[in-house]
Amino acid sequence: MRIGILSDSHNHRERTERAVALLREAGAQALFHCGDLASEEIVAACAVLPFYFSLGNHDADMVRILERAADQHGAHCLGWGGEVTLAGKRIAVVHGHITRDLKPLLEAEPDYLLTGHSHQSHDFRAGATRRINPGALFRAKVFTVAVLDLATDELELREVAR
Repeated sequence: MRIGILSDSHNHRERTERAVALLREAGAQALFHCGDLASEEIVAACAVLPFYFSLGNHDADMVRILERAADQHGAHCLGWGGEVTLAGKRIAVVHGHITRDLKPLLEAEPDYLLTGHSHQSHDFRAGATRRINPGALFRAKVFTVAVLDLATDELELREVAR
């Protein structure tokens, strides 16, 4: 199973739609957003596949709106952080701006911990957990998303056109 990972859309709907199209073309079967959606339109744009997202610091004033949008579009709001199991892999998602939200997820040692917030991509291991940040779709030198193959553990960063 291949999953698409994106973060920090900051209400840039058209760019998010391009990112989602790119991820679908790359074979993503589910999408994960690591926070800072900043509008219900981003939920709608991503909910074309099974969709899971965490809240970010720019979502704090619209938690209820994003939760309603998730319900309306069949998406899964994981609050300030949560964990999902797909294809036998435990995938934790958190924006990463608050340590108290990140720390318990990391201590649970999921297979993957997906984060955002920094607007910079990274991929490294912390113990048994692979930590991945796909980059950002706003305020970044290059806009990027990621595709992760859960069967092979291969990660690809993809550039999203401005």
